[in-house]
Amino acid sequence: MKTHQQKPVVLLPADIKQIGAHPFHAVGQKYILAVAQAAQATPLLVPAISDYLDIDALLAMADGILLTGSVSNLHPSHFGQAVLDPSLPLDPARDALTLKLIHGAIEAGIPLLAICRGFQELNVAYGGSLHQAVHAVDGLNDHREADDASVETQYAPAHVVNLAVNGQLAAIVGSNQMMVNSIHGQGVDKLGAGLTAEAHAPDGLVEALSVNGASAFALGVQWHPEWKVMENPQYLAIFKAFGEACFARMQRHKPPD
Repeated sequence: MKTHQQKPVVLLPADIKQIGAHPFHAVGQKYILAVAQAAQATPLLVPAISDYLDIDALLAMADGILLTGSVSNLHPSHFGQAVLDPSLPLDPARDALTLKLIHGAIEAGIPLLAICRGFQELNVAYGGSLHQAVHAVDGLNDHREADDASVETQYAPAHVVNLAVNGQLAAIVGSNQMMVNSIHGQGVDKLGAGLTAEAHAPDGLVEALSVNGASAFALGVQWHPEWKVMENPQYLAIFKAFGEACFARMQRHKPPD
């Protein structure tokens, strides 16, 4: 008889999206498919209603957590600043959920992969701050995509990143450099305490980070490795490493047969 191999469960916190007259909880399909296909895990979407959730119960069922990118920005009050551009979208309900999950995940040894907004959340959760407009900072480039470009063009390789020699990310992708897409207006200003920069853009902006002393995979990247992940070996390597860490956690917590 054919046996079914259990897959690890990866939590994906949702964004609040206004669709017509009503708010919806949503996660982009590209992240969901990357978890299912590249990480070989079962994606589980978590609504952004942290006041009504049992966070400890969620962490107990999680073999991994993926913090996705989003069109919204982390509210700057979380790093001691006022809103610079009121026209840009915010999502305080997502902030409340993800910031609770991050430290819980690290403390519990739950693998964590943070992408774009998630990468920024990870930095802020450790006391770091953000540039609210990277393009307005002297010495930094404009890392935003062109609004009028096709999705294919927006997510195309935009610039190289230099990976920390002997760093965790360099070991995962097997190189000290990689080409990445660039679709963000905000970026790391002050690196959070207890974090290590794993990659920098040519202008010096931090593009990847890891959590010092984490007992499991704990990595954040500013770019979008979920985009066509099955066609990009280095992007795929990131998700495979994450998936392997999630599988290892599942095996540790799996009850004996």
